[in-house]
Amino acid sequence: MNKNDNLTPKQIVEKLDQYIIGQEKAKRAVAVALRNRFRRLKLDESIRDEVAPKNILMIGPTGCGKTEIARRLAKLCGAPFLKIEATKYTEVGYVGRDVESMVRDLMAVGYNDVKAEMEDEMRGQSADKVEERLLDLLLPGTDKKTKSKKEDEQPAGFISQTSPVEITIDLNAAVEEKKEEKPEENSTREKFRQMLREGKLEDREIEMNVQRMRGVPNMEIIAGGSLDDLQNSMNGILNIMNGGGKSRKRMVTVKEARKILTEEVLDSMIDHDKVADIAKERVEQSGIIFIDEIDKIAVRGQSSGQDVSREGVQRDILPIVEGSNVNTKYGVVNTTHILFIAAGAFSVAAPSDLIPELQGRFPLRVELESLHKEDFARILREPKNSLIMQYTALLETEGVKLNITEDAIDRMSSVAEEVNASSENIGARRLHTIMEKVLSDINFDADEHKGETITVDAAFVDSKLTDIVQSQDLSRYIL
Repeated sequence: MNKNDNLTPKQIVEKLDQYIIGQEKAKRAVAVALRNRFRRLKLDESIRDEVAPKNILMIGPTGCGKTEIARRLAKLCGAPFLKIEATKYTEVGYVGRDVESMVRDLMAVGYNDVKAEMEDEMRGQSADKVEERLLDLLLPGTDKKTKSKKEDEQPAGFISQTSPVEITIDLNAAVEEKKEEKPEENSTREKFRQMLREGKLEDREIEMNVQRMRGVPNMEIIAGGSLDDLQNSMNGILNIMNGGGKSRKRMVTVKEARKILTEEVLDSMIDHDKVADIAKERVEQSGIIFIDEIDKIAVRGQSSGQDVSREGVQRDILPIVEGSNVNTKYGVVNTTHILFIAAGAFSVAAPSDLIPELQGRFPLRVELESLHKEDFARILREPKNSLIMQYTALLETEGVKLNITEDAIDRMSSVAEEVNASSENIGARRLHTIMEKVLSDINFDADEHKGETITVDAAFVDSKLTDIVQSQDLSRYIL
């Protein structure tokens, strides 16, 4: 299990505070939901399956942290996580992706996560095998390679009719020949091995066979996939029929060859069935699906036309959220205990405009607050890898030291609040636009200021933004 499995709700909120400013109600709700999942796994089997996840509906304007809370929560618990847009799915019978594909996508995420973990565990074991294969490529035509090639040429089930005397004579001759060739070959091979380990051959080019297409084509259409899955599958089959699955010779550097060979060796060492079983268990017991823009498929009053399709998507989502079996290429996945977190601004529609059955499957509702000047200032200062830290680190690569003062932070926060109030409220995303505008000239001329320290204060911010903020039309266009 994950090292964070024993975190209490308070500790989970503290972890989220490192990345997300404010929104205490939302953090508390997701922290309790996550802790309840850990609690459920400790229950007796007789009651464990009866405890359903408490799905969450987040309500708040764009840019207030809905997606970030769900994403950080999934990273915290190491759970398979998938973010999807509700508007990308269509009702069954319409052209487009069906809602079951979200479960197949989540299963693919879980599979890749487990596979990556196993590869990390086996990477040390694969190093020797990769090194031997690199030496075979660097020293082609060795006795070992020739011998193995001759053995490979023998048909399957081949039994030699050579007499015991002939075998003894051949073995003796082979031993004598080996004694003559072994010292020189071993000496050369060991020299190359040492050079490999010292990194002296990294840029040397070698010829090797590389697979044109790795893996197998997506055959999920057999398991109930969509038209997109069918098209991908047919393209994969045609690729194989046209020789796409065959290997071809390429000239690559030793460094590139090592990466390719490492992938091949790790892939051969991994038990793919075991990976699929672990991933399926992980997805079913701790998977998280974040459904964004769910308000866009809500229907206001009695409507017709495309709104019927929106309601159809809700009806299709309902059985998945309630718990159903979905066919994937890794096996049948039960969605009963997958945690669903839905989010939307609900600026036009209201949560009550969703079909009643779907409303009932999201018992926890959390309203996220709009961000104000103080929140923007904290967002710029406090989180790990904040915007200021990002821009400072980027410019340091050019030898430019950036010093953003406190009054500059306050001024940019005020502008963000003012522009959000006078035009569309896009939350914290407004800070990206403002900082990019403030630092545009510095970013462009960074190579001319190498070794300098540039101070950004309130006056500097005003010189870049005052004219834009004062003009309503201009601020709507630029900021």
